[in-house]
Amino acid sequence: MNTETHTTKGGQTREMIIRQAAVVFNQRGFFGTSISDIMQETGLEKGGIYNHFKAGKEELALAAFDYAVAHINHKLEKGLQGKYHAVERLLAFASVLESAFDDPELPGGCPILNTAIESDDTHPILRARTEVAMSNLIASLQHIIDKGITRGEIRAGVHSQEVAVVFISTMEGALMLSRLYNERQHITFALHHIEQFIEHSLRR
Repeated sequence: MNTETHTTKGGQTREMIIRQAAVVFNQRGFFGTSISDIMQETGLEKGGIYNHFKAGKEELALAAFDYAVAHINHKLEKGLQGKYHAVERLLAFASVLESAFDDPELPGGCPILNTAIESDDTHPILRARTEVAMSNLIASLQHIIDKGITRGEIRAGVHSQEVAVVFISTMEGALMLSRLYNERQHITFALHHIEQFIEHSLRR
């Protein structure tokens, strides 16, 4: 067998495992997911999974989380594309977070929120990875706001970190409620509130 072809197929199988495992972990959580669940989702035997993730479920969970975060970042990049005014970018950011409620590619809500709630002190490595992902979200919002202030698009004197934290907390908290009650209205309420806040309290 050609080595290059074998490597390519191996890489494709690994990517498939990560992609499908990300969905399972996002819906069931780290502790609620077993290797048997991954086997059922992927159609692979246990040996086929351990062949790519020798450290087992923990290694796979970290890879799946990284995949999920990359998915969010891709959606944000796509949502912000072609938008240059700070207000437009903030509105797009909120819309992307809102779409996590029923994302067909990664069902189960926001993986950063889900993992943050579950990992806590029980899984320090996963918690640290989640903290970095959340910090990056907040930093991205801060950057948009700070740049908007410099350009005169956002009101001077706005505390960018405070706004970013409240923005994220509002949207993620509403996502949690919508997932809990399986009703979109909670995240819809939050999105409307954030949109009004951006227009009336941030726009210059």
